[in-house]
Amino acid sequence: MHAYICTTCGTQYERSADPPVSCAICDDERQYIGAGGQRWTTVAALRASHFTTWRQKEPGLIGLGTSPGFGIGQRALLVRTPAGNILWDCISLLDQSTVEAIRALGGLAGIAISHPHYYTTMVDWAEAFDCPIHLHEADRQWQMRRSPHIQCWGGDTKPLLDGLTLIRAGGHYPGGTVLHWGDGADGKGALLTGDILQVVPSGWVSFMWSFPNFIPLSAGSVRRVAAAVAPYRFDRIYGAFFGRVVPTDAAAIAARSAERYVASLQTERE
Repeated sequence: MHAYICTTCGTQYERSADPPVSCAICDDERQYIGAGGQRWTTVAALRASHFTTWRQKEPGLIGLGTSPGFGIGQRALLVRTPAGNILWDCISLLDQSTVEAIRALGGLAGIAISHPHYYTTMVDWAEAFDCPIHLHEADRQWQMRRSPHIQCWGGDTKPLLDGLTLIRAGGHYPGGTVLHWGDGADGKGALLTGDILQVVPSGWVSFMWSFPNFIPLSAGSVRRVAAAVAPYRFDRIYGAFFGRVVPTDAAAIAARSAERYVASLQTERE
């Protein structure tokens, strides 16, 4: 019996003798089935072929990635606070060296994830560190593994530890969530956004219903995302991937990005 992992998105499923017929996450129009068809792997196979990379992003923030690249290719962020550590977003690979390193840093007080594409092996992580997983209840249907560690929350905000707040912004998914870290960016505040506000190479952010299929969000959805984060003070945005950071003036850039996106939707072009 294995908890099979989809190789396209990295989502882990309930233990079974045989792989599932298909991945529900990838069957959805926000993702895709690869040209080679549905494929699966296991935790053991992933540990044998991949390893975890670590990058210090700023004091109190460490990025964790997977090499060679796997699934969607996102990286997780370990947010360190005096009250405990939070893992923001998740990666499929969890090996013993990573467990030991995080335990040496104080373990995890919790896991919070922006949206279902990054749920991956969250249950394995929660079991390894005996901590809760904070997911918005609007995306409950996309939980492919059940666990008593999962704590669904409702409403628009959820305080975690001192200085950390989950914000439901919606957009990419109904429960699309970002994490506000008040002590980030040298006390000026940082926003950890996953794909909900996707940092693009230009240094702006963008918004999509489906990134791989280039299906845009509506103007109303983009305005709601922008309005959800507008009350918060933040000078920096960390997106979903290594190197995707808005280093300064991020609140203004996020607002201008939303305005530009909405204006583009309303502009006729030949």
